[in-house]
Amino acid sequence: MEAALEAARAPGTDVPIGAVVFGPDGTPLAAARNARIELGDPTAHAEILAMRAAARVVDDGWRLEGCTLAVTLEPCTMCAGALVLARISRLVFGAWEPKTGAVGSLWDVVRDRRLNHRPEVHGGVLEPQCAAVLETYFAKCR
Repeated sequence: MEAALEAARAPGTDVPIGAVVFGPDGTPLAAARNARIELGDPTAHAEILAMRAAARVVDDGWRLEGCTLAVTLEPCTMCAGALVLARISRLVFGAWEPKTGAVGSLWDVVRDRRLNHRPEVHGGVLEPQCAAVLETYFAKCR
């Protein structure tokens, strides 16, 4: 989670959410920060960008089996669906997102028994630190 926090704190104009994909051996494969504004891309969430970059590193093309995705905020429905389709084995996230969270807060996409893949989930990891990054950002916006 520390690596995801570092990615969230990197310079940028978008909401400071950071994500890192770790390989099965724990080696970081890719890290990203939200970049919707910079890229003019509504899908440029930290999780999506990190998974895209990690997929270019692994030998299996798009499958991220055995990998762990660490992200500072509970994923939205788009990101939750993408990490299921990418076959991420473990999801670790920091702050809960009661308005748009899709890993237990508002929806629970990743544990839906109708899907063919369900990652192991660990939520609330370093939650105060992850929430503080967002609170600082939004305080400056007001």
